[in-house]
Amino acid sequence: MDFTYPPEAEAFRKELRVWLEASMPAFVGVGLGSGLTAEGDTLERLHEWNRLLADARFAAISWPEEYGGRGAGTMEQVVFAEEMHRAGAPPTLNPLGLSNIAPAIIQFGTEEQKRHFLPAMLRGDDIWCQGFSEPEAGSDLASLKCSAVRDGDVFVVNGQKTWNTLGHMANWCELLVRTDPSAPKHKGISCLLVDMTLPGIEVRPLTTITGEQEFNEIFFTDARIPAEALLGPEHEGWRVAMTTLAYERGTVANLHLSLRSKIRGLLDEAKATVVDADGGTAAQDPVLRQKLAQVYLEGELLKLVSERAISGAIHGRDLGPESSIAKLVWSEAEQHVGEAAGDVLGTGSNAGKWGRDRVYMRALTIAGGTTQVNKNILAQRILGLPRR
Repeated sequence: MDFTYPPEAEAFRKELRVWLEASMPAFVGVGLGSGLTAEGDTLERLHEWNRLLADARFAAISWPEEYGGRGAGTMEQVVFAEEMHRAGAPPTLNPLGLSNIAPAIIQFGTEEQKRHFLPAMLRGDDIWCQGFSEPEAGSDLASLKCSAVRDGDVFVVNGQKTWNTLGHMANWCELLVRTDPSAPKHKGISCLLVDMTLPGIEVRPLTTITGEQEFNEIFFTDARIPAEALLGPEHEGWRVAMTTLAYERGTVANLHLSLRSKIRGLLDEAKATVVDADGGTAAQDPVLRQKLAQVYLEGELLKLVSERAISGAIHGRDLGPESSIAKLVWSEAEQHVGEAAGDVLGTGSNAGKWGRDRVYMRALTIAGGTTQVNKNILAQRILGLPRR
C-alpha cells in the first residue's frame, strides 16, 4: 500500500484551508438536521453556502472542469474530505445528486441533459433523490416492477418506490423503471430523470423509529414522463444504475473520519464518567477499557482499509471489493460504538445524541449496500466462491 500526499494535493489543501477560513465563519453551526431535514432560514443559509462552494469550484471537485468541477484526482478528494471535516464545514444540500447521480449523467447523458441538469445540481438549486428500491426489490434491485410504457413522446409510469432518501426535499429523481417486462430481470430496465412536480407523483414520508422522516415512499399513478428524460439507452438502465451505485459505495472510503470522531467523543466521555464509589471513571474500569479499546481499534482498522482502497485507485485500479470491505467494517464498528456507549453511560445513553445514534445504528447495515450483499461481493470476488 502506498498512501502519500503528493505536492499537488498539499497545495490544494492549502488553497482550500485558506478559503474555508475566509468563507466559513458566517456559516458555523449551519447544517442539515436529524433525518437530513432543513427548512426556513436554515434551508436558505445552506443554499447560500452551496452557491459559495459552487462559485469557488469546491462543490464537486471530482467533476470535469467544463461542468463546474476541478477534475480533481483521488488524493485531492481525500484532502477535501479531511479539510471539510476538520473545519466542521456545512454539507451540501444535494449529497446524492453531486456524488452518485451526477457521475451517471456525465457518463450517459446527452450534452443537453448535462447542460440542463448539472449547473442547478451543483449550486443546490435542484435537489435529487434516487428512485431505486421497491417493497419487493431492495437488495435484489433487478426484481423491480415499477413500469414505464412508451406512449408516443412520453413514458407512462406506474408503481411504487420506497426507502427514498431526501424524497421529501427533492425536486428531481433518478428513477429506475421496467420498460420491457418480457426481458430477463437485469435487462429491460431503463433510467428516467423525473421532475417530481409532475402530476401523478405522490411522496409519502416514512417516520422511522428515531421519529425522523429521512426516508419516503413514492407512488406513480399514470405519471407522464417526457421521453427526453431517458438517461442512456432504453432498456439499458442497469448499466446506469451500476454507475450510480459504484459511486455510492465508493464514498465509504471517507467514513472513517466521522466514525473516528465519534469514537474520540466517546473516549472523552468515558474519562469524565464516574462508575464507582471511589471516583473511578469508565475509562479506568478494566472491562470497559477493553470495550473502548476494541472500538478504537476498529476505527483505526477502517482508516487502514480505506487507505488501502484509495491506494489502489491512485495506482489506476478501479474501486473494487475494497469498498465492500470498508462498508462492512464501518457497519459493524458503528454497532459496537453504540453498544460501548450504552456500557459506559448506562441509561444516560438512551437520550440525546447517543439515544438517537443507538437506535439509528441498525440502519447502517443497510445504507450504502446491505451487509448480506457486501458479503456476497467479497465471497465471489475475493474468495472465489461459487454463486448458489
